[in-house]
Amino acid sequence: MGKSCLRPLGFIALHTPTSRFFSTSTCKVPSKPVGEFLKLCNKGSLKEAFEAFKSEIWSDPTLFSHLFKGCIQTHSLSVARQLHSLVITSGCSSDKFICNHLLNVYAKFGELRTAVALFGVMPRKNIMSCNILIGGYVQNGDLESARKVFDEMGERNVATWNVMVTGLTQFEFNEEGLGLFSKMHELGFLPDDFTLGSVLRGCAGLKDSQAGRQVHGYIIKSGFEFNLVVGSSLAHMYMKSGSLGLGERVIKAMPIQNVVACNTLIAGRAQNGCSEGALEQYNIMKMAGFRPDKITFVSVMSSCSELATLGQGQQIHTEAIKSGVSSVVAVVSSLISMYSRCGCLDDSVKAFSEREEADVVCWSSMIAAYGFHGRGEEAINLFNQMEQEGLEANDVTFLSLLYVCSHCGLKNKGIELFTLMVQQYGLEPRLEHYTCMVDLLGRSGCLKEAEDLITTMAIKADAVIWKTLLSACKIHKNADMAKRIADEVLRIDPLDSASYVLLSNVQASAKRWRDVSVVRKAMRDGGVKKEPGISWLEIRNQVHQFSMGDKSHPQLMEIDRYLKELTDEMKLRGYVPDTGSVLHDMDVEEKEYNLAQHSEKLAIAFALMNTPEGVPIRVMKNLRVCCDCHVAIKYISEIKHREIIVRDASRFHHFKNGICSCGDYW
Repeated sequence: MGKSCLRPLGFIALHTPTSRFFSTSTCKVPSKPVGEFLKLCNKGSLKEAFEAFKSEIWSDPTLFSHLFKGCIQTHSLSVARQLHSLVITSGCSSDKFICNHLLNVYAKFGELRTAVALFGVMPRKNIMSCNILIGGYVQNGDLESARKVFDEMGERNVATWNVMVTGLTQFEFNEEGLGLFSKMHELGFLPDDFTLGSVLRGCAGLKDSQAGRQVHGYIIKSGFEFNLVVGSSLAHMYMKSGSLGLGERVIKAMPIQNVVACNTLIAGRAQNGCSEGALEQYNIMKMAGFRPDKITFVSVMSSCSELATLGQGQQIHTEAIKSGVSSVVAVVSSLISMYSRCGCLDDSVKAFSEREEADVVCWSSMIAAYGFHGRGEEAINLFNQMEQEGLEANDVTFLSLLYVCSHCGLKNKGIELFTLMVQQYGLEPRLEHYTCMVDLLGRSGCLKEAEDLITTMAIKADAVIWKTLLSACKIHKNADMAKRIADEVLRIDPLDSASYVLLSNVQASAKRWRDVSVVRKAMRDGGVKKEPGISWLEIRNQVHQFSMGDKSHPQLMEIDRYLKELTDEMKLRGYVPDTGSVLHDMDVEEKEYNLAQHSEKLAIAFALMNTPEGVPIRVMKNLRVCCDCHVAIKYISEIKHREIIVRDASRFHHFKNGICSCGDYW
């Protein structure tokens, strides 16, 4: 092959066998066992391997393949280019075995233009050549080109089908992936464990347990039931589809357990809202002698985030450091979220600032953390910095930014960012983006504009977006609009208790007690129960939970007395209980007692009684903080000289010296 063949490949500077790393001196060297050569290649000592075994390589050019594998292992693209030059000048460029290895190097490094050019001039191609090129396209997200090569192949093998099915499911073209799997089966190709793992991932992506059950049946018939990879994928599919019990049954039936199986169990429990179970499984995994990896830590940190168990989270962070994975980007993102959701924003900032590298997920996590704590200016500044560093924001980044704007009253900035997302970044808004915009407009008092956005958007509205507008009606006490919007929510989800409560709240604020009674009767007739308010906090690694009417806590009588004394002191400072927050028609004294029993007040009183002075109090709540509790906690923070951090269903409130970080906008 002459120099003309080099030009399209871009190796003009490397057309001679001499190079900075490799010399082709013809001096004789003693023959050494090839095993020694392989050891050097596996260690990544490519220069030493070549220098010591030049004579063996020239007599057996297939040894080039081991050098190419070493290039991939050591991420040495420049060395691969020099080896390519030597392959050409040594006359081995017509060897399809060597060319396939070279093609694989370029595909793995994402050098697709070079890979395509090499593929075009290869004199002898086979199925493996096409498979490698398809894999390169898939790795770079170019599924259209991958499918074109696939469709043009005259002959395929199982690996060909695997790489195409995997590519489709990897990029969430799950229906197409399952369709291709069906065609593969119809044509008589026997799927292997790799195929089945990809197909199950597609079923999981669709949350289609029915299709998953059919694949499960095939797995049993084919004898893959106890294969570790297939079994873990099968369990993941069931868990992702909401069938946690079936997934656990699959894992526990496997004769051998490994880290992947343990991770599947932990992640499945975390994704299905069983955070305590995920942490329990994590402890079982360690006791069984398995070493947690980065995937384990991402799942258990997510569980700590949900439970807001700071003590456990800090302990797991320490274990991640000892395991050497604390600087992995996915783990850093999880740390940022965990500390943020445990009320420790400073620790989130520390984790972000100490990162060794970061991707868009990591930046988006930090933006979301700022937003969750009502730090709108910092979130937007971070986005600007992200753009300056050349990182391209994605739809999740913009979702976090719109959330920030809606919870910080930044209406104009939110509209500007929504426009930027659509027009400049070319991102299609999802229902979640529209919901944030409705929240932004609704909180700002633009109720009509918010309703118009719902009725004109291209996506079908769900109960959540209508409920968001209903919540805005409550804030602005628009009882007539609230009734109409509640009807829309209940038409979609007749059992949504939050909508009944919001409507009842609006009617109670307007003192329409007859309408409140009608709403409550509708709830009783429909068997709809209000979700109880629950607050919890962690003291000395023990979680304490409180809810209104629950008499089980051993210190409840002392808490009641403490709260009564505290309320009297608050009243002397000017606190007036907001009896309008009580949705029942009862006398003032009963309403005040009702307010005093709200779960967050019980939790804060308990914390004040059981923690040293000056120590911040962190309380978590499953519902939004009511107006009365918000005012009361401001008084408590001033009287007791405590910082009180409350995480509700929407955001964090940092109460200090009688002021809340939300600026009374939540």
